[in-house]
Amino acid sequence: MNVDYTALLKEIDYYLVDGRKESAAFLMWYLEKYYRLDNQEAIDSVCDNNGDKGVDGIYINEALGTIDVFQSKIAQSVNKTIGDTTLKEFYGTLCQFETKDKIQNLLNSAGKAEVASLIKRLDILEKIDAYKVRGIFVANIDLSSDGEDYLGIREEIEFIGKSILEDQYISDSKEIKVQSEAIFDISATETTSYFVDSETETYIAPIKALELVKLEGIDDQSIFDYNVRGSLGNTKINKGIVKSIRDKSLHKKFPLFHNGITIVSDEVEKEDDKLTLKKFYVVNGCQSLTSLYRNEKYLSDNLRILTKVIKVPIDSPLCSQITEYSNSQNGVKPRDFKSYNQIQVRLQNEINDKFGPDYFYEIKRGEMNPGNGEVISNELSGIFLMSFDLQEPWNTHRKYQVFEDAYNKLFARPEVTADRILFLHILNNLITDKIGSLNNQLIARYALTRYAIMFMVRGILEKDEFGNQLIQNPSGFVQSTEKIEQLKFVLSIVINDIIIDLNAELNDLGEDFDYKSNLRNDVWVKELNRSISTNYQKQVDRNRIPSFKEEWEKAVAHIV
Repeated sequence: MNVDYTALLKEIDYYLVDGRKESAAFLMWYLEKYYRLDNQEAIDSVCDNNGDKGVDGIYINEALGTIDVFQSKIAQSVNKTIGDTTLKEFYGTLCQFETKDKIQNLLNSAGKAEVASLIKRLDILEKIDAYKVRGIFVANIDLSSDGEDYLGIREEIEFIGKSILEDQYISDSKEIKVQSEAIFDISATETTSYFVDSETETYIAPIKALELVKLEGIDDQSIFDYNVRGSLGNTKINKGIVKSIRDKSLHKKFPLFHNGITIVSDEVEKEDDKLTLKKFYVVNGCQSLTSLYRNEKYLSDNLRILTKVIKVPIDSPLCSQITEYSNSQNGVKPRDFKSYNQIQVRLQNEINDKFGPDYFYEIKRGEMNPGNGEVISNELSGIFLMSFDLQEPWNTHRKYQVFEDAYNKLFARPEVTADRILFLHILNNLITDKIGSLNNQLIARYALTRYAIMFMVRGILEKDEFGNQLIQNPSGFVQSTEKIEQLKFVLSIVINDIIIDLNAELNDLGEDFDYKSNLRNDVWVKELNRSISTNYQKQVDRNRIPSFKEEWEKAVAHIV
């Protein structure tokens, strides 16, 4: 990543609109690409206009319990630095948030400035007593020596400069393998043409399956990179496709009952007897084409597929629209349409960079795992975030919310990193391994029980200073194989204690206990969590069991 002025302007181009300062666009870009907000929330968090009292942006960081106040600076010269004078001015800005009275004075003096609206919208007056104010200064240049000295005495300010931006960038785009060229024989059939405009053309023709299965990229699924799903395997629909492929009496009738496939291509040339494609992808028809490929020995010249070839720039908004709408007619889930969401792609890239090849973050159904790593489902990760971070295990039966209404609350937060995703994946695996120890096997096998226990683990960690470090930032606990083993060791002990207490609680409820309704009842689950976490803490206070920190220290000695 190059954040020098000219290169940076290209990066922040999406946010550079008339009436918006470059520094504001830069901060919005930072909030999306590094701070991990959704792009709309990034825009909503910035208030870099005249009269904003030195405040360029504000975000309530629930995970850290901070009110993050931002200031940004974009410099044209690579030789410039940020000195102590600029940082002292920023500290003065932060002082406006020290007390309710000062915030009220800020509101009064700001008048109709955007910062006043943002403070009111975030309800900062009511939250200031419970949150710590943190200043974050973002620039595309680094600190001078006196700037570094000043930060040494001002822990309230965090500086994000050129070195950090260039070093910590995580791409939110996928590396797409370009399919080079394909030539289809259309001499024996009619080809229908439809011209949308001078640049967008569509051709529909029954193409031989024997030609389609020769397309580059089916074997490694790269031809479907722009498809919202990968191959889903042996589903009921795919079984039906395979059955018709293997019955040669149905080959000539195949176009009558098959929806066909859709291909987008940068270049399409039609001649009398052939159709030539260059730089193309299949955006709809992954299941069919994969089934044909895997059953190639059953194909014949009579088996043709209605193929729609659309000449359109593959990186254009129209191409994305074609992908979405052509898939909406089939059994596509909300998760599928998030498979190319920047947040998900960035997490996949980050997990691959930090934990590959041991773990693979799956963001698309049927996606090919490039190695033998353990698969982490983004759908399940959303459920874990709902249970542990949002502390709402009673809502996890509404799985559809993960990629619909709750999506931004779950994923578009600065604390949702590869480290957190892996930590929660490990925690879930441990709970799954140990939940069979519950006496009541009906409850043990009920999915919401697992997520309720995850919620209880958080309840116990919150009462321990060292445990809170794990909640706020798991990076130090998963940074190596040894650390992960230590984490598993300690969490296993916590989960075992929870299950012992949970058995006692459940034994008192009787055989007619309606566990399904109660695990959906937030009041009941919260009370159960309070009871178990309180009992756990009492035992720690009475030195009957070690604290989380003491268990961690034992784990370090035991594993090392």
